[in-house]
Parts: sequence; C-alpha cells; structure tokens
Amino acid sequence: MPSLIALALAVQAAAQQPPPPPAASPRLTALKQEAVQDVASRAQFTQQMVDQIFSYGELGFQETETSRYLVEVLRKNGFTVREGIFGIPTAWVATWGSGKPVISLGSDIDDIPQASQKPGVACHAPMIEGAPGHGEGHNSGQAVNITAALAVKTLMEREHLPGTLQIWPGVAEELVGTKAYYVREGLFRDVDIVLFSHVDDNMSTSWGDIAGNGLVSALFTFQGRSAHAAGAPWRGRSALDAVELMDVGWNYRREHLRLQQRSHYVIPDGGDQPNVVPPTASVWYYFRELDYPHIQELFALGDTMARAAAMMTSTTLASVRILGAAWPGHFNRVIAEAMYENIKQVGLPQWSDADQRLAHALQRDIGAPDSGLATRLDTLRPALRPNERTGGGSDDIGDVSWNVPTVTLRFPSNIPGLPGHNWANAISMATPIAHKGATAGAKVMAMTVLDLLLRPELVTQAWDYFRNVQTKDVHYQPLIRPQDRPAIELNQDIMARYRPAMRRFYYDPTKYRTYLDQLGIAYPTVRAADGSCAGGATP
Repeated sequence: MPSLIALALAVQAAAQQPPPPPAASPRLTALKQEAVQDVASRAQFTQQMVDQIFSYGELGFQETETSRYLVEVLRKNGFTVREGIFGIPTAWVATWGSGKPVISLGSDIDDIPQASQKPGVACHAPMIEGAPGHGEGHNSGQAVNITAALAVKTLMEREHLPGTLQIWPGVAEELVGTKAYYVREGLFRDVDIVLFSHVDDNMSTSWGDIAGNGLVSALFTFQGRSAHAAGAPWRGRSALDAVELMDVGWNYRREHLRLQQRSHYVIPDGGDQPNVVPPTASVWYYFRELDYPHIQELFALGDTMARAAAMMTSTTLASVRILGAAWPGHFNRVIAEAMYENIKQVGLPQWSDADQRLAHALQRDIGAPDSGLATRLDTLRPALRPNERTGGGSDDIGDVSWNVPTVTLRFPSNIPGLPGHNWANAISMATPIAHKGATAGAKVMAMTVLDLLLRPELVTQAWDYFRNVQTKDVHYQPLIRPQDRPAIELNQDIMARYRPAMRRFYYDPTKYRTYLDQLGIAYPTVRAADGSCAGGATP
C-alpha cells in the first residue's frame, strides 16, 4: 500500500510540472543566432551607453541627462517616445512596431547618494567627494534592453514579424518611487509580457516569490511651536521631540516584530539651529514586510507611534506622505524557464586577467571572500518555500509583476561579495566587466524576445500561470493611496549642489573610446604597495 501511495504522489507531482519545452524551429534557431551576432556587433554601442549613463551619476527623480540621452538614442533608432509621463519629468515610454504581442522592456536608471567612485580603481577613490554615483549599477540595464531591442527590430523588419516593442525606465527605483504609478496610470494595460533587466555578478533568472520584501516609504511631518531655546523654552513645543520619541518607541517595538520585517529611517528635517525650538521636523521610514497585509500592518503601527509621539509632546502630526511603495515580486515560471534556456546558450563572458585582478583586489580591500569574478553559471532559481522567505531588500518591479507576467534577467556586470548601495559597487560599472556583462545580457534578452514573438504558446502559458497559479489566491491592491503623487522634488537639492562639478566628468565618446580612457585610468588600478589609493588620473 505505501508503494501505491508513493506512486500516486509521484504521478500527481508529474502532472503539476509544466510540459517540456518543444524543440525550437530551425527558423527560430537561425534568427536567434543572427540576433546574437547582431548584439555582438553592437558591443561598442553598448559600452558607450553603459559609460555615458555612469558618467551622469544622477539620483532618483533627477535623471534629466540620462533620460535626455536615452530618448535621443531611441528616437534616432525609429522609436516613438512620450516624455514626462504620469507627471514624472524624467519618465518616458518608447514604442516601435504594431500588433501583438506587446513585449515591454524595463530597467532602472537612478543611482546612490555618496557613491562617487573612479571606475576601475580597486580602492575608495571618489571622483567628487560626497557626490552620488552608480553604486548599484543602474547605468547598465538600459544598454542591455536597447541593444537587444535594436537587434530584434532589425529582424522584425526584415521578416515582417508582428509585435510591439515597448521600452521604459525605472525612475527613482532606489526610492521605490514610480512603478506603482506606472501601473495605476495604465502603462502595462495592453502589455503581454514584461522583461526586466538588473545588474548582478552572475547571469540568472528566477520564478515564483522572491526573497525580498515589499514596502511602504512614508514621511511623517510634525508641527510644533518655536521659542527661544534658552530664554523661554517652556513656550515652545518641539517637533523634533516628537520625531525622536517616535523613533525611540519604534526601536523598542522592534523586539516584538516578526523576523521577516525590515524597518529603518532617516531624519531629513530636525530643525534649523539649536537656539530655536524646532517648530517643524520630519522622519522618513521604510516599512518592509513579506506581503500586502503585513506591510499595511507595519505601516499602521508606524502611524500609531507617530500619533502617540505627537500627543506626548503637545505637537501635531501634520501629515503622513507616502513617498514610495513596492509589492514583493513574483516572477513568471514559463518565461523564466524559456529565458534560462537562452542563458545556458549564451553563458558567462570570458573574463580577462585584468578583469579578474580588479575583482580579487577589490574583494581583498573590503574584506570580502577572495573569489574573483563568477566563472560558473548560476542555476535557475525556483520558487521559494514560505520558510525560506526571511526578508530583505525591495524593488518596485514587484508591482508590475502582479499585473502582467514578468521576469527579471540578472546579468553579470558587477563583482561578487560587495555590500551593495556602496562606492565599491560602482568600481566595475564603467569597465570591461560591465561592458561584457551588458553585451551578454543583451544576447539573452534578444533571444527571449524572439521566443515570445515566434512561440505564441509561451505567451498563452505565461498568462495561464499568472491567472491560475500566481494570482489564484493573491490579488494586487496598490499600497499607494488615490491621493498620493510621485515625490518628484526628492534629491533636487543634492543634484543642484553636485551637478556643476559633475558636468566636467561627463563622458565624450566622440573624443575617447571608453570612459576609462577619458579619465586616464590604467585598468586595473589597485592599491599601491605602501597602502595608498592613488586612484588614477582625472582630467
């Protein structure tokens, strides 16, 4: 009897597995080979795009130079572009083609505060002290998508293939500031499949629930009453006291929150000067959890803490503004499996000795495992079990993934073992490592787009998974409220402070083959024998 039960279970498990992918048609195989060759022929175009965006180094909502440049590239190559969409000045959407399927390609474009770093230098060497920089690697993803789209576009024109290509930027992803608005305003209403790209230190994709959290990003602003802090402090009511009491209360409450939560804050307004009781103050929180109910529960608890702090200080909670939001992502199994077959065909780039020397030197410098660059391809990451979801970072591609079948291609343009959101993550991002990784990613992306154009059953199966597995029991509800609007003023002051000095470092591909050439940096540059970090030359 046990053997019969085991047999029944095995039959049931087999029935739940998707059918094996059919063998690719000779036509599709040939077109993929052509696309790969086309992408390879555009390696310099890809490199220049990676380097150009790196040189702009723009923070979220302030990606003006980056967007201007990308829009110009797309229009020059035949795409129709709508700019300033949904009230976001640096957001745009580009389209080419007609009919179904509509395949949407997205990637982020913003960078990290205080992450300025000379590329190719394996120690801390800011280009401009305190300035932002691409310490996440968002300068590389649009190069992947646009290079792939141009290769596919050439084939679609020649072969008269129906379909529409859509390209868009993840504006202010580090603030999880826009994709929920893209969803709300209907950017993906007629889209069949979304293919997203993101930098990594290996080539991979995944399906099912991701390891990270969703979140609400909220600014709590308190209103008090000013007074002379020494002459008549009793006449004041400190808004900063309310902020500090809220933070103290939250930090005590952490002990009694779920292990999966992540929460953190900064104080953007703590008053003007010590001799004036602060009449205004604000604190900015990220509340991260695994799912919609727990995110809302955490946000509601934060709101309770804020109101209690206002009561304790006889101040007023003047406003609670949502600055951003993100659902935890869930990626489509059908498309991920098709993409991974292409990943296996492309493989990892061939790293040079110089590439590996840079990686080893940086890993040793920051105390990371001295493994060098990845030489073994990552596996297809399956859905996580509930007990494997322990919390982590967030990405607002999650909102997109709950509205249209979506996958993320992670491509190898960074160095393993780095801290993330840090100057160290910028070091490879305008070097041959990033250039080779972006080209490899573009090959995979182009091949996957061709799969979707020439194998319509993949689109049907992807939607079947989306409707009957992913959203069978979980349905998307926006974390942003109807009254919320994108926080497009964020980072204005920071970019106004640093942009004049940053302009002289903008890449000029008409004069220099690479950005390293323009900066006069020998590749790779490592810490000197005496321990100093000279950081190479600059103009």
